[in-house]
Amino acid sequence: MRRFLLSLALLAAPLAAQAFDQKLALRDSQAAIGRAIGDYTLRDTEGRPVRLADLRGKPLVVSFIYTGCFQVCPVTTQSLAGAVAQAERTLGPGTFRVATIGFNLPFDSPEAMKEFRRKHVVESPNWLFLSPDAKTLPALVADFGFRYESTAAGFDHLLQASIVDSQGRIYRQVYGDSFATQLFVGPLLELAQNAPVPQAGVEAFFEKVKLLCTVYDPVAGRYRVNYVIVAEILVGASVVLGILAFLVVELRRRRRPSNI
Repeated sequence: MRRFLLSLALLAAPLAAQAFDQKLALRDSQAAIGRAIGDYTLRDTEGRPVRLADLRGKPLVVSFIYTGCFQVCPVTTQSLAGAVAQAERTLGPGTFRVATIGFNLPFDSPEAMKEFRRKHVVESPNWLFLSPDAKTLPALVADFGFRYESTAAGFDHLLQASIVDSQGRIYRQVYGDSFATQLFVGPLLELAQNAPVPQAGVEAFFEKVKLLCTVYDPVAGRYRVNYVIVAEILVGASVVLGILAFLVVELRRRRRPSNI
């Protein structure tokens, strides 16, 4: 199963006092689909103002990071860079834009975002690294359905990339520290062809299952499958299937004509 979701960037600090609610975060993230993003003004790596409204007209991929993250955010950004390169090969360069936004203020300044970009060798001219201001940040992350919790170790948050359509509405949320081609390039291709498709129920179901079945292992510094949760899901499914099988057998038995 693909590694993904809860970011626990470690800064050699004690454990967090408050657990991050993954289910609530996923609920808010999914609820943002279809939402129009407000016209926020951020600053690029040179300190110049960038209005999100000015980025409309093409699909936009938005990710949130914080520059003090030394493990998960860099890995996610590199994975996103690979997905972006694949999408550009498929759709053509310049057919969509990308914006990575720092949410740890005041530390994620334009200078810090510029250094993060340089350090992780992101060279696409259609990829912006942006810093909001303190007044803008709460409404901005709320619009994207992005939740994060400050901890003694840094921040806990979902790893999500939001795909926004050319009109500024969130079209799809893609989760993980790696991005499968069909989940990332597919929605961009649909928007580029002006043929949006509602997210399939099965696809959405498996995204939620993957969220619930993976946890971050701070000792190994990676994501792993939580087999306890997997076992609980399997046991629960077995019980449900067993009940359904019993009901079917019982229904057939009752319908069977009695021999007198």
